[in-house]
Amino acid sequence: MPESEIQDLEKIVGNKHLDGTVSKTEFSSKSESIATEESSLFLHTWISNLNAETHGIDPVTDDLKTDTSVLHPANMWFSANLVLSCLTTGALGPPVYGLNFGASALTIIFFNMIGVLPVAYFSIFGAKLGLRQMVLSRYFMGYWTGRFFSLVNVISCVGWCVLNTICSAQVLNMVNQNGHQCPLWAGCLIILGGTVLVTFFGYKVIHNYERWSWIPNFAIFLILIARMKMSGNFTNGDWTSGPTTAGNVLSFGCAVYGYAAAWATYAADYTVYMPRNTSKMKIFIFLYMGLFIALVFSMMLGAALAMGTYTDSIWSEYYNNNGIGGLIYCVLVRKSLHGFGEFCCVVFALSTIANNCPNMYTIALSVQATWEPLAKLPRAFWTVAGNCAALAIAIPACYYYESFLEYFMNTVAYYSAIYISLGLAEHFIFRRNDFRNYNIEDWNNPSKLPLGIASAIALFVGAFGVALGMNETFWTGEIGRLIGENGGDIGLELGGSWAFIVYVAVRPLELKYVGR
Repeated sequence: MPESEIQDLEKIVGNKHLDGTVSKTEFSSKSESIATEESSLFLHTWISNLNAETHGIDPVTDDLKTDTSVLHPANMWFSANLVLSCLTTGALGPPVYGLNFGASALTIIFFNMIGVLPVAYFSIFGAKLGLRQMVLSRYFMGYWTGRFFSLVNVISCVGWCVLNTICSAQVLNMVNQNGHQCPLWAGCLIILGGTVLVTFFGYKVIHNYERWSWIPNFAIFLILIARMKMSGNFTNGDWTSGPTTAGNVLSFGCAVYGYAAAWATYAADYTVYMPRNTSKMKIFIFLYMGLFIALVFSMMLGAALAMGTYTDSIWSEYYNNNGIGGLIYCVLVRKSLHGFGEFCCVVFALSTIANNCPNMYTIALSVQATWEPLAKLPRAFWTVAGNCAALAIAIPACYYYESFLEYFMNTVAYYSAIYISLGLAEHFIFRRNDFRNYNIEDWNNPSKLPLGIASAIALFVGAFGVALGMNETFWTGEIGRLIGENGGDIGLELGGSWAFIVYVAVRPLELKYVGR
């Protein structure tokens, strides 16, 4: 035990009551604190010996900012979105929202153009300030509201990881139908086991993995395109118009935007090791293109495959019974590539690991930013814990409550619009788009950071706007139901805009009467 801690214990022992006894409560408290710190030190040492990243939510100093290539984060986002789960989102357009391929494609392009903007922009903050995204939240939303957003981000990271894993487990379960099939629980274990292997070691290993993981995924995308072309099942479908179509476009656009913009709460985590003098424009353009190209390509392919279900009853049957995983299996295996097609299904299912990596890396940093004592345990510990939590939820969810979990995560996704609005309002209006107005040394000082009154009020009003504008299977808001026969989802638009307006109105009062 360090000498300073021994002296602390001696001081406690020396602090006797009038009857000569020692305060047992104080002694026990100090002993437990020292035991916790020693356990934390042991974990840090062990993880460091494995050459894993040990840096947590503390600001990244200039001597550690050695990643000079903007291709690394751009390539990471490209690989993370050239995956099965992204294709699944695009496939919602025709069967769920009743849009033809042309309308689906235009919706995918337009809403991704908007959704990628905040992700690319917040990435600049990581390089300029060396602060993690959830620590930046304390400057945007205030010390306490920022911690609340960190907690929501933890839930979001686990939830999306679970849904991605279930989707891939279902694909693995379909392979080798005439022999030994992979159980759903085993599929979840394989996907999350692979995620642990990559995310445990941290920033460098994740970037190195994502640098190459897109190659087999892209090859399978090309195979899917070739098989779809050879089948002759693709059709553009009929164009429609009117209020109902407008509502369907808004609802599908909400799903597309939500998928893209949700990465904004992770953005700065993947550029913190880049030098501060890295060109802001270069970071923005490279990351924007890396995200946009992968998202549009994956989602448009999903929409094209879904259109095939209208012309081929077998494709439709596989899709209705097993979702997008069943459709992919049908395209690649049935009367097609057979054994090689099953091999492609396995590789494509493993592509989810690339999408899970940002979730399971950021979850550790979000946990540390939620509550001070949690930051004492190293990042790698929380990464493993997050994967274990995802596994514990994914296995029963495969069998019992996948639909409930999907509804819940769709609701959580709306918070990204409010988060983006509050962050941009604070940066552009109250900090005047100047990174010099961020004092990095205040990152963990509640007396220097905003209190969070304005952001808390804006969050509440924004959530109310989301509830009024939503158009989900489980809930349709009073405003959302007015758009066409099926309603239109404008929850993101209402939530984000209302939060922005309220924040801009209340924040000056907070600055005037609180002073920060």
